[in-house]
Amino acid sequence: MLPADIASAFCTRIREATQTGQPLRLRGGGTKDWYGGEPAGEVLDTRAHTGVVAYEPTELVITARCGTPLAEIEALLESHNQMLAFEPPRFGAGSTIGGVVAAALSGPRRATAGAVRDFVLGAVLIDGSGEALRFGGQVMKNVAGYDVSRLLAGSLGTLGLILEVSLKVLPKPVCEASLRFGMTEIEALAKLNQWAGQPLPLSASCWHDGMLTVRLSGAQAAVEAARRALGGQPLGDVDAAAFWTALRDQTDPFFEGQNTLWRLSVPSAASAIIVGGRQLIEWCGAQRWLRLDADANAADAAAIRRTVAAAGGHATLYRAQDKAAGAFHPLAPAVAAIHQRLKASFDPAGIFNPGRLY
Repeated sequence: MLPADIASAFCTRIREATQTGQPLRLRGGGTKDWYGGEPAGEVLDTRAHTGVVAYEPTELVITARCGTPLAEIEALLESHNQMLAFEPPRFGAGSTIGGVVAAALSGPRRATAGAVRDFVLGAVLIDGSGEALRFGGQVMKNVAGYDVSRLLAGSLGTLGLILEVSLKVLPKPVCEASLRFGMTEIEALAKLNQWAGQPLPLSASCWHDGMLTVRLSGAQAAVEAARRALGGQPLGDVDAAAFWTALRDQTDPFFEGQNTLWRLSVPSAASAIIVGGRQLIEWCGAQRWLRLDADANAADAAAIRRTVAAAGGHATLYRAQDKAAGAFHPLAPAVAAIHQRLKASFDPAGIFNPGRLY
């Protein structure tokens, strides 16, 4: 089928579901089915709607249909020495660009480059009435109306089917180097906050089991000067690439197994979060992974969220056998009301991915 025919079929199917009240489970490659609440509804597979619509390397913008494999997009960008700077995790070969935007998960470079939403320039969305709506565009600056396209990042398909998306891309760094330091969690947090206030080309950081690893990216002169200033043990290019790839794709041994995994988002200046378990700290202290052996019962989940909220952050139950405690941190009443109004505007029948977000 032609892309226009596939899009038309999506619109028809969504209109039918709205009329009958049939919930739809919007799904690409299914590599993130475990993320968020339990998936529900009849599967609407987006993988047939594939292909890069437009890519002009000199404009630093790529537009692709929702079912386009992430690997295909990254290979195309690589051929022009460019990248998706937010480094989305690749949980499998089936990962699609629609799922990347809907989940809005970012990798190690997020703290310095920005999050997924910061790179979304425009999108085409099919809402609950089966209408294709276009938001934003393919330019770096677009101030016409509300920035709905960025609102879709992290919506987990609850507002509609992301049919097409335009993303800003960036050139790959000219030079990169990784350094390793032995230090405690408190020492690492202090160092990271100290370095964040200096003109250093830091692009990623990770502390785990008494070892802090940082990545420097930029012009060769800047990277070399930072290496001399910071000291530490340099990692070889192969070892460094393997380390950051394993962290990005969550294939590092820390993420393996059936343990309960929390993602804690706190201000980078927050001190150590004492909640037991094992921790891995990224994003200069702003993202902290907590691995627990026990299941996430309601009482423990509430205690973790209270502790993290007291530090000025929120806690996501990222992976668990049982997510009865809720995958995402409870919203403040005013924010919850905004969510509800947005949901009612785009999906009044409530057919899109029910229960996946809240």
